[in-house]
Amino acid sequence: MERGEHGAPRKKSRSRCCVCFLAVLAILGIIALVLALTLRHKQFHTTFRERCEKAEGYDCQKLWRAFEQAYVGRDPCQVPMEAYDPFIAEAHFKPACNRMLFWSKTKDVVHDFTNKRDCFVTLEDTLLGSVVDGLTWCGKEGSSETFTTGCPGWTDCVNNSVRSFWNRASAAFGEAACGDVTAMLNGSIETPFSPYSIFASIEAPRLSSSRVKKLNVVLVTQPDSVTNCETASLKDLQKELDQGIVYNCQEVPEAKVQECASNSHIACGACW
Repeated sequence: MERGEHGAPRKKSRSRCCVCFLAVLAILGIIALVLALTLRHKQFHTTFRERCEKAEGYDCQKLWRAFEQAYVGRDPCQVPMEAYDPFIAEAHFKPACNRMLFWSKTKDVVHDFTNKRDCFVTLEDTLLGSVVDGLTWCGKEGSSETFTTGCPGWTDCVNNSVRSFWNRASAAFGEAACGDVTAMLNGSIETPFSPYSIFASIEAPRLSSSRVKKLNVVLVTQPDSVTNCETASLKDLQKELDQGIVYNCQEVPEAKVQECASNSHIACGACW
């Protein structure tokens, strides 16, 4: 009886210790999650600010406030393009006439080129696009935080915070186009001017003949490319262009684009 009487309390004590240990683990897990989310928000904000500060003449804190007001506290699938209007206005976008480069399905080759040569300027090379290029973000209803995980993907909903941003920034880029502009399209796909692309649906319709004189299409080709400048897709582009804009198309091997990117002795105008 003596051993039995002393045995029961020991089991209860061990059970209480296990419960306490699990409770502590749960609390630590919650704290770790909160800290992780806070750090992600701070990291996103830090990246935005650091990229912004590389450009001169901007109030980066004002830009951040104008940017985050678009999506913070909102359903991440209910952020319309217009929500970013204050950010676009605060960015004071300055067009680079005769140097603006649009692209579709050629991101890697385009940015390899613009990173090495100062011939053209893409949206991602401007303050508008550079501050969030390659990043993901969204808000949540009832929260004042910026989230970088758990956000809807590009095709999950039309008005998600990332897609709406790029649509709005692309619209501003297209509206500002002036002089001779260039579009680098992909000759390895059947529809280089796809109606579902940002260039076709957002940017090209905003090219105005009052500002744009000429559109030069550079169709980047491979030895096994399936399209050329006579493809029906590019004929559609010609039809949809604002009357008065001169259209020109050149088939340029990707190897030639890369060679020009790596050789500063080749003049920009001689790249293709």
